[in-house]
Amino acid sequence: MENTKFCQSCAMPLTKPEEFGTESGGIPSEDYCVYCRKDGKFEWDGTMEEMVEVCVPFCVDAGVYPDAEAARTAMLGFFPQLKRWAKA
Repeated sequence: MENTKFCQSCAMPLTKPEEFGTESGGIPSEDYCVYCRKDGKFEWDGTMEEMVEVCVPFCVDAGVYPDAEAARTAMLGFFPQLKRWAKA
């Protein structure tokens, strides 16, 4: 996964074309997943902390982190580096 792109909003790995969202006019997004970006707009309007809470169960269920607290701690450290949250 060294060269894997990650959604710059939720950090989902982007490994297949169908996982990428779209910009205006249906152009594939280079930075965001299908769940976060559609037609050039974010699908969800919340804070970074709220996004982390949405993502915690998915990461634990996928085995990325052993438990919710580990997932939350890691994401709160990582998310500020993502494009969407870097200015927050």
